[in-house]
Parts: sequence; structure tokens; C-alpha cells
Amino acid sequence: MYKSYFGFREKPFSKTPDPRFLFLSHGHAEALARLEFVVEEREIAVLTGDIGCGKTTLSRALMDRLGDSYRFCYIVNPRLNPVEFLRTTARLLDVDPPAADKEGLLEQIYTAVYGSCQRGICPVIVIDEAQVIDNDEVFDEIRLLTNFQLDNQNLLAVIIMGQPELRPMLVSRRFEPLRQRISLHYHLTPLSLEETMEYLDFRLESAGGTAGLFSPDAVQLIFELTGGVPRRINSMATNALLVAYGSDAALIDSRIINEIKDELMM
Repeated sequence: MYKSYFGFREKPFSKTPDPRFLFLSHGHAEALARLEFVVEEREIAVLTGDIGCGKTTLSRALMDRLGDSYRFCYIVNPRLNPVEFLRTTARLLDVDPPAADKEGLLEQIYTAVYGSCQRGICPVIVIDEAQVIDNDEVFDEIRLLTNFQLDNQNLLAVIIMGQPELRPMLVSRRFEPLRQRISLHYHLTPLSLEETMEYLDFRLESAGGTAGLFSPDAVQLIFELTGGVPRRINSMATNALLVAYGSDAALIDSRIINEIKDELMM
């Protein structure tokens, strides 16, 4: 459809977290650099941001940047009790079968991460959507994972990702022991107007197209309607491309954006 019409090799505004399409705004570049440092130091990092701001894509880009010396293990649904959390972690570390009790699980996890260390590989436990954790003891288990260490280094790194409501959750005195072990708190913010224009052009060029397909007035309206949130921008830009293709338009202007904005309920 519109791919051949605009000369794209692939869809420029796919919603999948493909690190090839990660636009490094000032905030994203800063977050990536800091996360890289924390993982190399094998510490705990907390990354927050609104829905669609690029947290998952950022973690995939970090995985690509760090290479084969690190093994990323994603827990994408952390609404678990402590034993379930440890069993999930054990499975991600190729423990088969995981023990039924906490003591056995911790021993298995330690053996797995120590074995990885002996092979020159650092496990990185990535806990996504951490704001949905409804059992406080799970945060205790996250903290205790950093007890796996040698004399001079931890055996693994942990990245806790979530929406903004995760931040006030962790302020509670209940989590003071965890907070003391967190080396990085970083909050991703939406794109600015200038970054929104750069983002659109970057995605177009990454897909094989050319920059400048969205007129300045279209970019302004997209920014106002999406608040600079990348996932919202992707949705609006995709629909704009479809409308432009259907009307044989060579340029996407504010008229097209106005045509689709009510349909997207923005």
C-alpha cells in the first residue's frame, strides 16, 4: 500500500520496540548512557516514563549496544507473588525445573548467575510495568537479588521500568532498603516540538523514505495532539500516511491531520 507509494522499505511508524527506530532525543540519549553505566557496574536502575515514551525500545537498544557479554531477561508481567517472581526469574535463567520453595529457588538462581559469571556473561533482569506489582514482598526479592555477589562485584544487574506512578510507590519508607541500593532514577519525558519534527524525519529516513514529508503546520498539530509521546505520534503518523496515500497527496499537511484527529480520539 503506502510503502511503495512513498518509497519505504518498511513501515516507518510501527509500534513494535525495534531499536533500529529508536530516536535518541536528549532525554533518550541521556537515559541510554546512564543505563549502560549502571548495567556495566551491575547495579539497580529505575526507569520511568509515560505510556509510549519508549522505555521498552530503550531497553532493547541497550541490549544491542552491550552485546553478548550480557544476557537480558525480561519479566513483562510482574503482578506475581514472591515465589512466582523467583520462579519466573529462575526460568529466564534456564533453571529447569524451578524449585517449589523460596530457599530452593534462591539457591538455583545463585548457581545460575554464578555460572553465567564464570562464562563471562552478566544477567540483566528487566522488570517491565513494575507499577502493577501489588505485593510489596516482590520488591524485597528484587533487592535481595543484588545479594548475589563476589568479593569485588555483583553477579547481575536489575532494571526496573514503569509508568510515573511507580515513583511515589518507591518513596514509601517500606522500600527504604531497596532505595538505598538503586544507583539510578531516571524519568523519560515526551519529545519537544523540535524533537517531534526530528523524530518524524528520522523514522521516515530509517524506513527508506525522505525527510520533510510532514509540513511544519502538520508537525505543530501532531505535537499538540500527541503531547510529544512517541507511540501516539506513531499512530497519528501512520493514519496520516494512509490518508495521504488514498488521496494521492505528496505532502502531509495540517488538513490531513485535522481529518484524522477525531478518528484517533486525540
